Amino acid sequence: MSAPVRSAVTADALRAAARRWPTGVAVLTARWGGEEYAKTVSSFATLSLDPPLIGVAVSARSPLAAAVHDSGRFAVSVLTERQEPLARRFATPGAGRAAGPLPDLPVHAGAAGALVPAGCAAWFDARLHAELPVGDHVLLVGRVTAAGADGADARPLLHHAARYRLLGPETPSPASTTFPTRGVGA
Repeated sequence: MSAPVRSAVTADALRAAARRWPTGVAVLTARWGGEEYAKTVSSFATLSLDPPLIGVAVSARSPLAAAVHDSGRFAVSVLTERQEPLARRFATPGAGRAAGPLPDLPVHAGAAGALVPAGCAAWFDARLHAELPVGDHVLLVGRVTAAGADGADARPLLHHAARYRLLGPETPSPASTTFPTRGVGA
């Protein structure tokens, strides 16, 4: 039996490798104690269809994580290519917390009460189902109470190599494209 392989991965090395993974861009929002919170996130996923669950990771030290914990609800809004300024705004530390409504942000309230920015490609309104500590972050698992695709035809905003990106033009895939397969025992 061989000894387990150990590697000392630095935060910089992990960050550099993770930047090569393209992701969508979303905004996580919550309301609690007369304040509204918003944060740009890229660590969002649907987790289950039955029950309908989503997950989003946020810094465990974030006031937004505490607001979701205390209120028990949140929303995740998928941003369009036209919403890059919104993504940049809420990626800035401290820019996503306001006493009362967030100024100059057209929103509508989701079924569970969290805010949904107007014009987003899709949104998920959720009640907190579970919180899982994951290193310096917390994974917020939400049971979806409502969802919509207001801008279903809008192109999504992407993030890759530490930059916001746009989806390129659609090109038809060649009908003759095949992938090699291996049979059992090959």
